Amino acid sequence: MDVAIGLLGLLTVLLEGSSGQGVYAPPTVRIVHSGLACNIEEERYSERVYTIREGETLELTCLVTGHPRPQIRWTKTAGSASDRFQDSSVFNETLRISNIQRHQGGRYYCKAENGLGSPAIKSIRVDVYYLDDPIVTVHQSIGEAKEQFYYEKTVFLRCVANSNPPVRYSWRRGQEVLLQGSDKGVEIYEPFFTQGETKILKLKNLRPQDYANYSCIASVRNVCSIPDKMVSFRLSNKTASPSIKLLVDDPIVVNPGEAITLVCVTTGGEPAPSLTWVRSAGVLPDKTVLNGGTLTIPAITSEDSGTYSCIANNNVGNPAKKSTNIIVRALKKGRFWITPDPYHKDDNIQIGREVKISCQVEAIPSEELTFSWFKNGRPLRSSERMVITQTDPDVSPGTTNLDIIDLKFTDFGTYTCVASLKGGGISDISIDVNISSSTVPPNLTVPQEKSPLVTREGDTIELQCQVTGKPKPIILWSRADKEVAMPDGALQTESYDGILRIVNVSREMTGTYRCQTSQYNGFNVKPREALVQLIVQYPPAVEPAFLELRQGQGRGVTMSCRVLRAYPTRVLSYEWRLGGRVLRAGQFDLQDSTEYTVSSLSRDSYGVYNCNIINEAGAGRCSFLVTGKAYAPEFYYDTYNPLWQNRPRVYSYSLQWTQMNPGAVDRILAYRLGIRQAGQQRWWEQEITVNGNIQKGELITYNLTELIKPEAYEVRLTPITRFGEGDSTIRVIKYSAPVNPHLREFHCGFEDGNICLFTQDDTDNFDWTKQSTATRDTKYTPNTGPNADRTGSKEGFYMYIETSRPRLEGEKARLVSPVFSVAPKNPYGATNTAYCFSFYYHMYGQHIGSLNVYLRLKGQTAIENPLWSSSGNKGQHWNQARVNINPPTSFQLIFEGIRGPGIEGDIAIDDVSIVEGECMKSDQPANNLRSGAVGPLAHIRLLPLLILMSVLSHQR
Repeated sequence: MDVAIGLLGLLTVLLEGSSGQGVYAPPTVRIVHSGLACNIEEERYSERVYTIREGETLELTCLVTGHPRPQIRWTKTAGSASDRFQDSSVFNETLRISNIQRHQGGRYYCKAENGLGSPAIKSIRVDVYYLDDPIVTVHQSIGEAKEQFYYEKTVFLRCVANSNPPVRYSWRRGQEVLLQGSDKGVEIYEPFFTQGETKILKLKNLRPQDYANYSCIASVRNVCSIPDKMVSFRLSNKTASPSIKLLVDDPIVVNPGEAITLVCVTTGGEPAPSLTWVRSAGVLPDKTVLNGGTLTIPAITSEDSGTYSCIANNNVGNPAKKSTNIIVRALKKGRFWITPDPYHKDDNIQIGREVKISCQVEAIPSEELTFSWFKNGRPLRSSERMVITQTDPDVSPGTTNLDIIDLKFTDFGTYTCVASLKGGGISDISIDVNISSSTVPPNLTVPQEKSPLVTREGDTIELQCQVTGKPKPIILWSRADKEVAMPDGALQTESYDGILRIVNVSREMTGTYRCQTSQYNGFNVKPREALVQLIVQYPPAVEPAFLELRQGQGRGVTMSCRVLRAYPTRVLSYEWRLGGRVLRAGQFDLQDSTEYTVSSLSRDSYGVYNCNIINEAGAGRCSFLVTGKAYAPEFYYDTYNPLWQNRPRVYSYSLQWTQMNPGAVDRILAYRLGIRQAGQQRWWEQEITVNGNIQKGELITYNLTELIKPEAYEVRLTPITRFGEGDSTIRVIKYSAPVNPHLREFHCGFEDGNICLFTQDDTDNFDWTKQSTATRDTKYTPNTGPNADRTGSKEGFYMYIETSRPRLEGEKARLVSPVFSVAPKNPYGATNTAYCFSFYYHMYGQHIGSLNVYLRLKGQTAIENPLWSSSGNKGQHWNQARVNINPPTSFQLIFEGIRGPGIEGDIAIDDVSIVEGECMKSDQPANNLRSGAVGPLAHIRLLPLLILMSVLSHQR
């Protein structure tokens, strides 16, 4: 059930800064990591290096300051290439890459900008560590190679493994570790040309004991906990490089649809080689069936043709390779052309002159192509007057010619050339050519009404060239006015009827088009051509397409609509409307824009104003939304200490914001505040009254109290004027305080998932554990450890050391804080900033060991300065420790828990705090401003009902 709790509020409005800027500030940025890295090198030569193991999750968070809240974008550069990420995380504060791969290493940039000053940019280099399985290859000296592979004196074993960082190699023969100089018959060296990436084992004057099992161990020295990897090779007097044989012909000529099987067998090699098939033109066809050295392609097609190679490899010597070429028979693209007598200028066919008929096809394989000629269905043979020839394949492949010498009337008729392949199985291509008195060259004309051709953008249009003559050739369409592609993407478009059909015409298609005859399926004469002009009309393009104008009642507003381009540009008219009412209409003279002014806005004059600019092709529209809505407030995220009144079960939050463009509309009378627990549906709302005018840059503060730990809440804020509600802004508030780029305040109750970016030290014996009483193991050790977190909540979390077995006395667990960048120093003074470092600790049990705290300064990682220490049983309660620190530079804090003599020795810490300024002498925390309660707030936790009076205090 829902239980109402009180919402205590205090509204204060503060003006900070000068020149009306208030709290507006340009962005700053800092990159923090999730703690999953193997190593972080801070600011090495002004560069931060983040090392992570391949396959892990990369998580980088960009912490920003600045008001308005800066927008964040992650980008990456690798070498000279720059790219953006394709996932949604590119504009998030947190960049997360699961299962990171080696190619994803590189420099990552976080860019923050809010329109004030220059964008803030920080980078971090991500180094991905990996180690692949090593591979051993065996070679002999080429100068000593003989028919039998390993009766020679010198043998090389080469070990290679891809890695980052560079790999180190070691060799073993059996169980014996081989070192340089340990055996006169063995040399171990790294060739200069490999830059130390490979290790070669050289066996000189091969001896009987050299026939053994050799192991290469590749190591990156356990960085990122990457284990060593090992590969073994057995060297014997039978070791030999591979040899293979193909049990197929070369080439293999097949018909489409047939199944083909390639068989590859090994004829030698020790150890037994592995066989793989590859294709020179790319990957093997998807339908390929592989079974060892046998490759089968069912229902082969022309796309499957090419060179296929069988490769045998056993890492001894060079791989063996045998290839065969698969040729798939095909006949396609049958065409013809007629060539008149070349010794006369006349393009017509005439009695007594020569005429040549040519046929062309594409044939695979070309050597199998044969042609047959027929006249009126009867076979033709070459004679003195009917000369049949075949063109040189280098000049015009797949072409046959029939020369008719001294054309006679009896030669008129239908001539047919038939193309076929000798192997059969492929359909013939038959081409008919009619020679008669009506066979005349082509001619092209454009119908008078078809040029110029006027159309509107988006229509479908047909450009037409009329072709006469017999036979009618293929028509080629292209652009005549500029070298651009046709609508189908090609430079030329073929048409068999002389018509070019264009769907969805665009304004870029305006211009002159050329149609011309081709030699194919017609006369081989000078091309005939004609021109067609296309004019595409389109409605006016205007700006702005949409513009929102915000203005208060009683003020004036002017709207302007401008023509960018239109065709036709003449006879442009305009019309201003509000809703369905026409306000003004007219025509353009020489100007390219029109304006409309409302001198004094009233409630009735708010709305959407449309300006339509019209020509023959249609209308372009400018739309203006004139409104009195207030702009959205902008939440202020850089509050040093938004969390206050940190009581056992509840917390309070200082919500701060500024108002965007407060003077643009009527005075803001109030804000409607909505709040709900994250994940819930119901909003609880109340109004916060505002007295007087809000200035630009004024920081408004409203304190939310009685928020339940450690829940997060959504807060919605909506300004209200006499016009009504303005634009809303939503943000999430969390119990865990953010880590500020420059340390002024830091609070950590270990409630969030990343434990405030604390990390476990890799040099200790065991880890600190995050714990809450509600979630702890039922088999916990009694008589030690806390019964609740520092606030008394059983749901709240803390960090502790578990001292049960297998822990031993004296073992250490170390918890390391994030790096804190101290606030910038005063340039006129050398005094270091003082901070109050405090935390709560719990040391209860008869076997309590010690709790130590150290300070580590930047650049002095080997030196840790003791800050505080305590040992022994301190009772079943939480104690607070406070220490003043004056770090001169960036620093970290280290909590070290040491296990005592027995299992009743659990030590816990909670609520770590670092606040700028020295610790207060009194144990009492500073008082917060107080006011009455405002409104009810729903929460699903079962709590006692708190009923508070609603009082709203407004200060300026």
